[in-house]
Amino acid sequence: MKSTRLCLACGNAFVPLRHVPHQRYCSSKVCQRARRRDWQRNQLRNDSDYRDNQARAQAKWRADHSSYWREYRAAHPAYRERNRSMQRSRNARRGSRPVAKMDVIRLPQPLDSGFYLLSHANNSGVAKMNAWTVHIAVLSAPTAPPT
Repeated sequence: MKSTRLCLACGNAFVPLRHVPHQRYCSSKVCQRARRRDWQRNQLRNDSDYRDNQARAQAKWRADHSSYWREYRAAHPAYRERNRSMQRSRNARRGSRPVAKMDVIRLPQPLDSGFYLLSHANNSGVAKMNAWTVHIAVLSAPTAPPT
């Protein structure tokens, strides 16, 4: 007599395949997709080599398909408008504080001489990622106002 098990994805009883002794998911396409998704999530969490390989593969895909999102937004105006509407809503909740996409430094003192990344902040106060490397040379230190 074959024993039945409960599928981890759908909860239905199934008879495991005899060549898969530790089978935990039934054979339905939906449950097998869930099994693969769970396996990948576990690998990403626990296997640094797998995680690094996935990051490299995704970076390569993004480099090979650099215009993907531009073309997607052009082909799907409803998506584009929804995204813009949601951004306006986030901007309104934030108030007048500027937004930076990467790093923002609030300096308690004037800049020192050195190399800095410079990026354009448009009228909405959102700094984009296309930045220039600039060298700032401080010619004189700020002086305190006369008392």
